[in-house]
Amino acid sequence: MYRIVLSALILAQFAGGAAAQSVPQRIRGTIDHVAATTITIRADDGKDQTIPVAPDARIVYDRALTLADIKAGEFIGTGATKQADGTLVADEVTVFPESARGAGEGQRPWIGGPNSSMTNANVDEVVLATSGRTMKLSYKGGTAEVVVPPTTPIVTFVPGDRSLLLPGKVVVAYLRPGTDGTMAAATLTVEKDGVKPP
Repeated sequence: MYRIVLSALILAQFAGGAAAQSVPQRIRGTIDHVAATTITIRADDGKDQTIPVAPDARIVYDRALTLADIKAGEFIGTGATKQADGTLVADEVTVFPESARGAGEGQRPWIGGPNSSMTNANVDEVVLATSGRTMKLSYKGGTAEVVVPPTTPIVTFVPGDRSLLLPGKVVVAYLRPGTDGTMAAATLTVEKDGVKPP
């Protein structure tokens, strides 16, 4: 199953909202080298990529949660894949801190392909039942119901710092263009305590 980040989210919204209505540029891989202003990532496709790190880049890490930890009224982001019958199945779920409520609210295409979407929304109800695990969501202009399989990573992100940028750690970098048009990492979600960014 294709696993994404919000982290999340993810996280384009946390990095600023420039990507709030479009698919962000994202690199996932393992940190190979860290320099003063750049980071080299061995991407999941095996290729090394050295990218600038924006001076105001946010560095975060994920803390693992369960579906039972998500309460009605919280604001979340979920990347999901639409099935043939129209059902949305979560690839990942990120619970946003209250300070990020409303960030990127809505539903839009995401990085998993033509059937992939990102929904940032309020949680109306969480259903934990033998018949299925679902979240009922609402956002400005719409609603969604998302099935959450037991294997779906569920996280919340915690602020970190450059001390987390260590060779061998899994990282997800979300990129944005700088004033000169060069793409730079605006948000880095880094592995910590064995929790790898999805």
